[in-house]
Amino acid sequence: MFIKGIEIASQFTRAIHTISRNIDSTDIIPGAATLFFVNSDGWALTCKHVVQHLIGSDQLQKRKNDYLSELMKIKGVKNERQLKKEVLKKFDYIKQPIYESYNCFMNCVDGNLQYEAFMHPETDVALIHFLNYSNLFCNQFPIFAKNVNELQQGKYLCRLGFPFPEFTNYFYDSSEDKIKWNQSGRIDSPKFPIEGMVTRHLVDSTQVVIGVEMSTPGLRGQSGGPLFDQNGIIWGMQSATNHLDLDFDVMQEVIRNGKKTKVEDHAFLHVGHCVHVKALKSFMKQHKVQFQEET
Repeated sequence: MFIKGIEIASQFTRAIHTISRNIDSTDIIPGAATLFFVNSDGWALTCKHVVQHLIGSDQLQKRKNDYLSELMKIKGVKNERQLKKEVLKKFDYIKQPIYESYNCFMNCVDGNLQYEAFMHPETDVALIHFLNYSNLFCNQFPIFAKNVNELQQGKYLCRLGFPFPEFTNYFYDSSEDKIKWNQSGRIDSPKFPIEGMVTRHLVDSTQVVIGVEMSTPGLRGQSGGPLFDQNGIIWGMQSATNHLDLDFDVMQEVIRNGKKTKVEDHAFLHVGHCVHVKALKSFMKQHKVQFQEET
């Protein structure tokens, strides 16, 4: 049903790869998010929480540098071990152990990577504007739905993103005590679509519709990906997943491997939250970003 829509959305949907690690660990944690371009001037849509993560990565680097400077001051001091614990607490590494985080925009632009970001004050939507690049790796752009009133309960739509990071082009450099990207291993991750039905509208504090709920969850890594129909027309953007308590608690004795065992299960319905196409178009108009709309 969505073969054509996925082919169209793939033309302008891109992955953001992330690698991170916790303090005092060399284990690298891969992650991903999604954005999609809206025009040939280098403008793209994604979630506000994705942009906040990008900004947070820069803040992590500053915290790391400040932390290492503090450690240098106490190096060789008699009670160095105790002082190190105090420094860890000072920089909040006990509660927030993420030590490094780096991001890579996949197949977006060639040349110098510079961008500016604009975040909506309330809704989970943001615009990224790539600047001073030599080549934009996108020449097909989305068409946004015109009649937003058609986005009603029962409408069947699809989302596209990169929820399962399979890239392996990273390593830990022990000589610098730093995680880095490289060109060996797998560089990309497969795109992953997931379909669903519109179940309910989402409203803000003033009862204005700002999103839609989907019958299936948005997957981690699909945040910022487009919500589209079978023709590739954009109806929204994946933002979050909500967990609805079904009140189907089960505490039951079953047979497993020939033995009785007690099983306890608490069921939830995982539903997707998407930013409404009306909210996306309004935000782009606010920032004078050109986009295509159905005729």
